[in-house]
Amino acid sequence: MSRSVISKIVRSTRCSVAAAALALACGGVVGCASYAAPGGPADMGVMGVSPKLAADRAEQTGATMQERFDRKPLAKFPASIAVARVQASGYRSRTTGSFGSGAYSVVTTREVEKDAQFERLSKLDQVANLGPINRLLMTSGPFKSDQELRDAAATMQADMLLIYTLDTNFYVRDMAKPLSVVTLGLSPNQQARVTTTASAVLMDTRNGYVYGLAEATDSYNRLASAWTNEDAIDAARIKTEQAAFEKLCGELEKTWTQVVARYAKPVAMNANVGG
Repeated sequence: MSRSVISKIVRSTRCSVAAAALALACGGVVGCASYAAPGGPADMGVMGVSPKLAADRAEQTGATMQERFDRKPLAKFPASIAVARVQASGYRSRTTGSFGSGAYSVVTTREVEKDAQFERLSKLDQVANLGPINRLLMTSGPFKSDQELRDAAATMQADMLLIYTLDTNFYVRDMAKPLSVVTLGLSPNQQARVTTTASAVLMDTRNGYVYGLAEATDSYNRLASAWTNEDAIDAARIKTEQAAFEKLCGELEKTWTQVVARYAKPVAMNANVGG
């Protein structure tokens, strides 16, 4: 299991050197107010999902990787699924926060998600029930891997664990680097963009076996001059995250269809019945 810590935490700041640099890049600002992005995504590498796996597999199969290959799906169907949203440690927006520290934190307040979306997922074929992990089922950390989440899911008697995270970035014009601080009062000829990527992994509660992945991205564009206050910027963030999560639910439905087809095999009938 990967033990890497969060590599990217979006830092909150006031009108500082970062804001000044952004002001120069955007062609001038009015005033000195700024909006700090709430925080980064969780490092899904600690959940057993890492881009490095492919490279490692090509080079050699080490002991840690062999242990992952040896994992077998243990969930029964219809499956009970526990759900958790994870973000970078210290994540906090204007309307919600997170708890726990370490490699990630857990967000229990549904800020952009809708009950109807989870209800839709709970009605998928071979899903017994689907519910969020309660804060009372977890310690405050430090969280190191998916183990802490799987322990909480086991307490819920859930066969599977669905973990997802939202990665939201702010851009001005076509600047390649995402902005952690958005300065208000931008020039009216500047184009502002918010982009959110929602990522999810579905794993076995008992041993962390990964059944499937899903990912979706959405963007929201408008003139920077429309971002006249923090409320306007945060509304753009929420709008984009809501759209990205809605798309993620659609991708999860596709992933689940594949999972059921592969793992929910019907029980073979006794060939000797009636003979």
